[in-house]
This record gives sequence, C-alpha cells and structure tokens, in this order.
Amino acid sequence: MNLKDTIRTIPDFPKPGIMFRDITTLMANHKAFREAVMRLAAPYRDKHIDSVTGIEARGFVFSGAVALELGASHVPVRKKGKLPFDTYEQDYELEYGTGTLEIHADAVRAREKVLLIDDLIATGGTAEAAIHLLRRAGSEVVGAAFVIDLPDLGGLDKIIRSGVPATALVAFEGH
Repeated sequence: MNLKDTIRTIPDFPKPGIMFRDITTLMANHKAFREAVMRLAAPYRDKHIDSVTGIEARGFVFSGAVALELGASHVPVRKKGKLPFDTYEQDYELEYGTGTLEIHADAVRAREKVLLIDDLIATGGTAEAAIHLLRRAGSEVVGAAFVIDLPDLGGLDKIIRSGVPATALVAFEGH
C-alpha cells in the first residue's frame, strides 16, 4: 500500500506558501492506519522496547497503537501545563518563539528502552526536545519513527545526528 496516497495535501494552510500534510485522511482509512502502525512497529519488534512515547497530539494516535503492538507501555509527551504530577520540562524553538514540553518525572525508568513516535517531523525541534526529556529521565532512546518527513526542513537528519536512529514512512519534498 502506498501510504503517501492516503495523505491529503492542503495548499496555503495555515498560511500562504505552506503545503499542509493532513494525516487525518490516513487515520480515517482503517487499512492505511493499520499498515502505518505495523510499519512503525516492525523495526522494533525484537528490540525489547519498554515504552513508546508519543508527542502531543497526533503522535498519541500512532504511539498508543504502536505500544500495543510492541507490548510496551505508552508515555505521553505533553505541552506545558497539561500533566498533573511532578514533571521534567524542556524548551524548544518554534517558528515564532519557543514552546515547552513535559513528561511526568516517573514516566520512564533509568535504562528503560524507549521508542519515540510522532506523526510528522519538520525541523526536528519538538522531537529533539522530547529526546532530551527522555534522556534526562535516564531512559535509552533506541529510535524515533515518524509517519511523515519533510526532508527539506532537515528534522530527520537532526535527530540522526543526535545519536538516535530515525525513520519515516513517507517523505514530502517541499513544505
């Protein structure tokens, strides 16, 4: 199945010149969604993953399903102020300003093998912040997997340069 064909492109959203890659059409197609989850999980089936971490919000959809496939726990990485217990925080750069991600301080254990999942990687800032959080908690980030890569923005390469093997199911040139 060609997953790229199941992803809708919306020109000029959220602003002129941007080609928005709408993952909701893939999620609405049960065969494509299942295929995406299977492909995200496949390289990690023999890696003894303890936790799968998803980045808010669409990353949760894929990371929860991958966690079930791998028999692992599911750990959400949330925007600041969304988690009710003690947290670790990490700031990251946005196009216009900064953001902050959080995980519960007890979400992962030291030396736990963690897989990071998100729906899309662009510049890599959000994924990089999540990796910093997971490492601060003492876990080993054994991989990062994304449904969509926007290679022109360099995010996947940034994650690989940080020492985390990273893959994406489909790539869209241009953004």
